[in-house]
Amino acid sequence: MTERILICTDLDRTLLPNGSALESPRARPLFKRLVARPEILLAYVSGRHKALVKEAIVEYDLPSPDFVIGDVGTTLYDINRNDWLASEAWAAEIAPDWAGYDHQRLQTLLAGFAGLTPQEAAKQNRFKLSYYLPMDMNTEQLLLDMQTLLRANGIRAELIYSIDEAERVGLLDVLPASATKFHAVEFLMKQLGIDVAHSVFAGDSGNDLPVMASAVQAVLVANASPEVRQEAQTLAKQQGNEATLYQAKGQFLGMNGNYAAGILEGVAHYLPHTLDWMHANE
Repeated sequence: MTERILICTDLDRTLLPNGSALESPRARPLFKRLVARPEILLAYVSGRHKALVKEAIVEYDLPSPDFVIGDVGTTLYDINRNDWLASEAWAAEIAPDWAGYDHQRLQTLLAGFAGLTPQEAAKQNRFKLSYYLPMDMNTEQLLLDMQTLLRANGIRAELIYSIDEAERVGLLDVLPASATKFHAVEFLMKQLGIDVAHSVFAGDSGNDLPVMASAVQAVLVANASPEVRQEAQTLAKQQGNEATLYQAKGQFLGMNGNYAAGILEGVAHYLPHTLDWMHANE
């Protein structure tokens, strides 16, 4: 029996060609044909909430996934045709980190920090408190001060900072410490009984770094910013996981390594037998 493969990919500027870099025209159709194979399970791992993931699937003609890890790791859905079943096991896994605080109470606790503007209600959920930050803010000091307050209240939180380059604004997600994309991917792998040797994660941005630096086989698409590339490389080296960080270079199957082309390049790097499947799909 052929081993199952789990492909996990971020959406915006990873699978979705919605950055400034050019997309190789063959890449998305080839990706769609590859993940249609019965050996492959597909998970979208995104900062988007459920409605925006569904919107992206339609807008970009994406393959229907088997799983969606949404809201930067705070939600996990098992998808059966059009039914999205929220994982109560995942909610139970991450709930203890917030020490009984609900969303509103945690927001009140953090209200004293200047420069934090709560994001729209649709971008919040039970385990995700999200803010906009000015680009020129001293984020390093802010994050240190926030963590000090959170720990003093018994809250185990992960603070994920990234930049929306299109809008030129900082983004900050306050999550349960166990609710990063990395922990959600790891949880899904365990639930499915699929090991790291048969899993590949693809990403491009700051909130993908915990996975990029881990022992999970990861690919950074070629259109990722130089800053994210450098930070991913540094973190992976610090954690002894350089062998499980691949940076797409382009020229794979004549494509440029951006977006879906980079995902395919990374999958073939870690799982060389899939190259035969890609050629068969041409």
